[in-house]
Amino acid sequence: MVKREEYLKRIRPFMHKEVVKVLTGIRRCGKSVLLELIKKDLIEQGVNEDHFLSVNFETGAFSYVKSAEETYHTVKEFVKTQKEKVYLFFDEIQELPGWEKVINSLMIDFDVDIYITGSNAKMLSGELATYLGGRYVEFKIYPFSFAEVLEAVPEQSEAEVFQTYLTRGGMPFLYQFPFDDESSKQYLRDIYDSIVLKDIVQRNKIRDVEQFKRVLLYFIAGIGTTFSAGNIVKYMKSENRTISAETLYNYLEYCQTACLLHMVTRADVLGKKLLKFQEKSYIADHGIREAVYGNNMRDIQQTLENIVYMELRRRGYEIYIGKAERQEVDFVAQKGSEKCYIQITYLLASEETVEREFSVLEKIPDNYPKYVVSMDEINRSRNGIKHMNIRKFLLLDSYI
Repeated sequence: MVKREEYLKRIRPFMHKEVVKVLTGIRRCGKSVLLELIKKDLIEQGVNEDHFLSVNFETGAFSYVKSAEETYHTVKEFVKTQKEKVYLFFDEIQELPGWEKVINSLMIDFDVDIYITGSNAKMLSGELATYLGGRYVEFKIYPFSFAEVLEAVPEQSEAEVFQTYLTRGGMPFLYQFPFDDESSKQYLRDIYDSIVLKDIVQRNKIRDVEQFKRVLLYFIAGIGTTFSAGNIVKYMKSENRTISAETLYNYLEYCQTACLLHMVTRADVLGKKLLKFQEKSYIADHGIREAVYGNNMRDIQQTLENIVYMELRRRGYEIYIGKAERQEVDFVAQKGSEKCYIQITYLLASEETVEREFSVLEKIPDNYPKYVVSMDEINRSRNGIKHMNIRKFLLLDSYI
């Protein structure tokens, strides 16, 4: 089992504390397994597992726990049997109506340490934040990184694993067993259908499901490319469908809330101001793109860009697209006082490509690290700008 130590390192300081630990992320990215890893960690710290109470609100195993009242009663009865702190693990808690109130009540009434998961990026933007008043901490969980995939299949070479990773992505379950390509795609299509139906269509009461699916596929196909609402409205019109810009942006919001898509804004790195137009979208797992749209290898530039974007997200960076005069910087990544600039290309196959990728970074006058990342094996670094093979870049301990 992959230990997911990077997440555990962040969670450990909050264990045993009176703050709710909230794990959010796309369905099947490994949140439930991480709860099990947290339990294992607590046991190693000396906590008796008899003090654990776990409920998964998506399964029928706790069919008697269907309301906030029943959940509270179940915990109350369990606490009566214990003399020490109780550890509560609630999986996919967004399925429980009124869950925010019950979590708050449990925090107030009992000596508990609470861990919850959910497939909704906005779990903390509503009532929970109001009720808990800062007594929570959120951890964003993502599918496996390339480093974690390597850990899952140590018998294969780094280059072999990366070739698989390009099309299969990082959903943890796919690396537990030796799946063939078609079985992997079917698993990912099932995840996609579940996200679309449960986390987006049903939750947001979308009426024109076919229209929504077409728009979503448009964004999945176009990861890493600039879009405008006007262009998509025109595209839908060519498909004999009408859609307003408002509906389009609502759809995008729903996809972000379901942790499926991520939107990146553009900023002028020389003038240091955000630009309001020409955003880009990226998908939480590029394997899902291969399963529902295909062409990850044909669109290798987009795929590599998506992989780097998600790696930066895992490491906690804020990311925007840079603009330097008339040229574009793929990613400007910032975390506190740390900052780096990253250009991604498939291969530095010509001097023209080399010039394009390096020259834009050479225009930026600060001394923050600057990278050109590609699939080349030969190092082409120049003028303080580091050129790295993408596998090596993804495995760096730090980008600073």
